[in-house]
Amino acid sequence: MSNRLSEIQSNLGIIQTRIKNACSAAGRDISEITLIAVTKTYPASDVDLLKQLGIENVGENRDQEASSKKAEVKNEFKWHFIGQLQSNKAKSVVNYADLIHSVDRWSLAKEIQKSAQGINKVQPVLIQVDLDQSGPDPTRGGIWPAELSELAASISQASHLELKGLMSVAPLGEKPELAFARLKDLRASFLEEHPQAQILSAGMSDDLEAAILHGATHLRIGSSLLGERPKIG
Repeated sequence: MSNRLSEIQSNLGIIQTRIKNACSAAGRDISEITLIAVTKTYPASDVDLLKQLGIENVGENRDQEASSKKAEVKNEFKWHFIGQLQSNKAKSVVNYADLIHSVDRWSLAKEIQKSAQGINKVQPVLIQVDLDQSGPDPTRGGIWPAELSELAASISQASHLELKGLMSVAPLGEKPELAFARLKDLRASFLEEHPQAQILSAGMSDDLEAAILHGATHLRIGSSLLGERPKIG
């Protein structure tokens, strides 16, 4: 076993223990949780190692890096686009993304729909919700909760989009437990209108326990799994 594989395996063991303990505390089954390895800035060789450890889902934040990396990776994975998405990148992302987590406006959804229609694909998407109570944070993305219902209804009616659930990031400067508690309430009313959209993408390395407690189904884990990010440039 290579040193790098051993390092990732060791980190994964720690994360899996945290997930197991969090599920136990929340009265949930660990089978409800999907781990997405966030591989931005890490090389394709690291992604390929993940397959040996049973990881099937990888996430990327930037289209240019993601599209080139996917072409380089030898193994099959489910690819998640989790970063802010510009409308002019929708066509490229639709070509490889199994799930787009960051839809936060109808103009973007329309571009994804158009691109998916062009290749005869039904594109699964999540709506990203902004939980920052001080007001929308344009640098992090997300739709204001009051506007969620309207966007969800529009996506549900789109012929080449499939609404799979919600995504969110805990705001800076607030306890994740408080933000994810609001997300749990928001999701409850959302599921009344869209009961099939069961995915909740929430929780990262520092706050996965709080996310699991409040219903997260998909965790986005980067540095605690793959180590310190390589320096770019």
